Order: sequence, then structure tokens, then C-alpha cells
Amino acid sequence: MTSLTPHGEPPRYFTFPALTAAGLPHASTTRHCPGVTSPSEPTSPFTPGARETLAAAGLDLSRVAYARQVHGADVAHALTRGGVAGAVDVLSTTARGMPLAIFSADCLAVTLWDAEAGALALAHVGWRGTAKGAAKAAVRAATGLGARPARLRAAIAPSIGPCCYVVGEPVIGDFTQAFGHARWERWTRAASNGRVMLDLWTANEELLAEAGVDPARIENPRLCTACHPELLYSYRKGNRGRLVTVAALP
Repeated sequence: MTSLTPHGEPPRYFTFPALTAAGLPHASTTRHCPGVTSPSEPTSPFTPGARETLAAAGLDLSRVAYARQVHGADVAHALTRGGVAGAVDVLSTTARGMPLAIFSADCLAVTLWDAEAGALALAHVGWRGTAKGAAKAAVRAATGLGARPARLRAAIAPSIGPCCYVVGEPVIGDFTQAFGHARWERWTRAASNGRVMLDLWTANEELLAEAGVDPARIENPRLCTACHPELLYSYRKGNRGRLVTVAALP
């Protein structure tokens, strides 16, 4: 398990130690970060309070790019303009200083960065995105910008864990069709009434590794959103708030 560095009391956002040490401005917010809404709202998902808070992480949200996330695996490449990049779940850029933002409230937010190539990709990955290949699409997006998979640093933000993620159909059918029964059984354990506990963390770590990412360079704190209602939002626990993971090339 990788640790997270908290910022504020109570923590308003976390940073990943390895990404910080390598020099990437980034943050994954908690429910205590003011002024973060959903990208589906008609106005900007960041109020001045959020912009001020995340500026302390080295992020200039006046240029932030984000998406209308649709639980898929399509990619948008953000150049120099911020705002809505499209109805996609993977964002990539080579523009220095322009933040990319992924919103979540149980789903995984995955950050991929190759410092040498100056390539950055962020992905929103829930069960549908996992089945559709969003993690591998993010790796392809980064490599399309000159990154090498083995050089990528990856980080998985707080998200729902196998301790709490109970699923049935259509998840079972879609996953077994996409990945086969052997991997499905490796990523799950039995629950009640024909349902199972799904481990999206392990599934996406394995899928990133299959795409060429070094497992030793994947940071995952395994901090479950559903287990920590005092700190994080969880859609499955009935929370309407949103967490956001933001990163920008230095």
C-alpha cells in the first residue's frame, strides 16, 4: 500500500509521494475541498474557493481542461485551451502548466506521466470503463504523445475498494466477456445472493501492467471511498459530491 500526503486539517487534498518527488504538480481532493462540483453542471466545476485551494498544489485552474465523463474509453487531447474537452473519459496533453481534471465518487481516477517525454494522461475508470479498456486507452494516449510505457509513473486516486464494491449483472456478464472467467475469478470473491465483491484496483493494476507500465511505478493507496465517509465522497453511499484528481505538466 502506498501512502498519501495530506494537505490541510482536515485534509483538503492529497498528493502522491512519488509524483511529488519527481516534480509533478497534482492533487486528489477530499470532501473538505471547497467549491468542487460535477463537470455535468452548466457552470465551471471549480469555484474561486477550489481554485485558491488547489493553487497551493501548483495548479492554475484558469486553464483547466475536463470532460463530460460518459463511462467509456474515448480520448481527447487537450492543447492550450481549457474548458470542456468533449464527452470522453481519458484526457491527454503535452501542454505545460495546463491542468487536466478527472471527477469521481467511487470510480478510479488514474494519472499517467512520462517526465522525459513531457506527456500526461488522466483517466476516469469505473466498471464500465474497465471493461471497455480505459486504462489501456490512457497508456496508448500517453505513448501517442511520445511516452514509453515503462517510463510512465501511474497513480490511482482514492476509490471504492473490494471491501465494499458489491456487483451483479450486467457487470458479471460484461467482465467475463471482456476478460474471461479466469481473470474474473481472480478479481472477485463471492458475496450473497449470487453477487460478488469486485476488486477494480487489482484489475486496473494488472491491465496497466499488461499495457507496459512497470508495476513498481504504480502508486495506489488503496483508500476506499465507501469506508471513509468523513473524508471522501462515495456514490454508492448516497453522496452527491464529487472528488477531483488534477495534474499539470511542470
